[in-house]
Amino acid sequence: MKTPIRSLVLAAACCAAGLANAAPQCSGEAVARAKKLLTFHFGEDDRIRISPDVKELPPIRNPANKKQQFKVLEVWGSVYKGEYRMRLIYYVSGNDCTLMGQEILEYANL
Repeated sequence: MKTPIRSLVLAAACCAAGLANAAPQCSGEAVARAKKLLTFHFGEDDRIRISPDVKELPPIRNPANKKQQFKVLEVWGSVYKGEYRMRLIYYVSGNDCTLMGQEILEYANL
């Protein structure tokens, strides 16, 4: 039989693992914006694919206000054989995600 403390520790570990797998705030917005970004660069193309996986990177400071930080989300996409890393930069206020910047870089070994 498990002790109550051991059961609580196990439950806390399970909850922490579940939170670690949760999608970052603004991730749905980032995936939608990534699709628009690739479409802007390549035009409408049925071969555009966006990965649903969103990785949160370390935040960056707002250059206009050093007290504020921007959330940086990385999304990968592809068009035909080309792969692209996109970083979308958001200011988050409560539940609102305001797009402040975006970066796209082709993943290529030249």
